[in-house]
Amino acid sequence: MPRLQVYLPDALYRAVKERQLPASELLQSAVRAELRRQELLEETDRYLSELIEEVGEPSPASVAKAERLAGRVRGEKTRASKAS
Repeated sequence: MPRLQVYLPDALYRAVKERQLPASELLQSAVRAELRRQELLEETDRYLSELIEEVGEPSPASVAKAERLAGRVRGEKTRASKAS
């Protein structure tokens, strides 16, 4: 198995050592998760490109509606609910 030297900020190094965490295993897991996250983002971009080709760009009203819905899902308050 190839080796790789990794540098950690002092505080992060101390936290890993204090908790006796397996740094190599943690790094492997983190790298796998990041690679998977990037693959999913790339797949999402491909899907959206295909969708836009098929049905066209969303209207400004559709984008605004989607942003409001996403905000509600995230638990963000709307201007109307902030005023009350």
